[in-house]
Amino acid sequence: MDSLWKLTYLFEPAPLTLMLTAVAVTYASALRALNYGKEMERNRDFSEASITLDRSQALMIPLMSSGSLLLMFYLFSSVSQILTAFTAVASVSALFFCFAPYVTYFNSKFGLVDPFVSRCCSKSFTRGQALLVLLCTATVSAWLISGHWVLNNMLGISICIAFVSHVRLPNIKICALLLCCLFVYDIFWVFFSERFFGANVMLSVATQQASNPVHTVANSLSLPGLQLITKKLELPVKIVFPRNLLGGIVPGSQASDFMMLGLGDMV
Repeated sequence: MDSLWKLTYLFEPAPLTLMLTAVAVTYASALRALNYGKEMERNRDFSEASITLDRSQALMIPLMSSGSLLLMFYLFSSVSQILTAFTAVASVSALFFCFAPYVTYFNSKFGLVDPFVSRCCSKSFTRGQALLVLLCTATVSAWLISGHWVLNNMLGISICIAFVSHVRLPNIKICALLLCCLFVYDIFWVFFSERFFGANVMLSVATQQASNPVHTVANSLSLPGLQLITKKLELPVKIVFPRNLLGGIVPGSQASDFMMLGLGDMV
């Protein structure tokens, strides 16, 4: 009876919000992937063709993920700034991918003219899309400066949606194979990695904070406002919510003050 009573914890604000967010992100990812596929077929634009996994690639994903996990476990402090810079660029692209359809819908809804203003990487950008790129860049910049968990979640969700939209599984056999491999991957690294590596590899990597390259540059140049830039960042590879959700938590708090769910668990 006591065990059942403990389950009421799931209905507290933070766990409930985490679960509802995971369900909403899963649904939004599937919907965006479906619309993206239809969009590519309608426009016959295959310059951003989706990646269709075959059996060997499905088997390689858990192996490559394991290698990346070990790399971050042993060398995270050495490569954290590179990872942060790469994540920032990927986040701008993911945010743009998620919100670009709304720019098109808004223009068509109100009959607005959206002229082309530039051409970059064999693609033409309209004025609305250029403004969206600036807005996405500003959002990522705000995350780099503040490290706020809300911005972290926004970037993580956009990366999740973009990944699901661009990676396709051609049939149920490959889907089942991939899910089985990822199930074994999760079980090993969460529950058995401590026996082999002396620590819970998955938990260690998930709770590590990356060095902020913006703070490093600002500190080396003695720029004003250095105290406003966070030294450490939670990378948007997971969604996080403060355990005391209604009370709120300031940026820079300990990882133990947050509940978290990896993007891979939603994908």
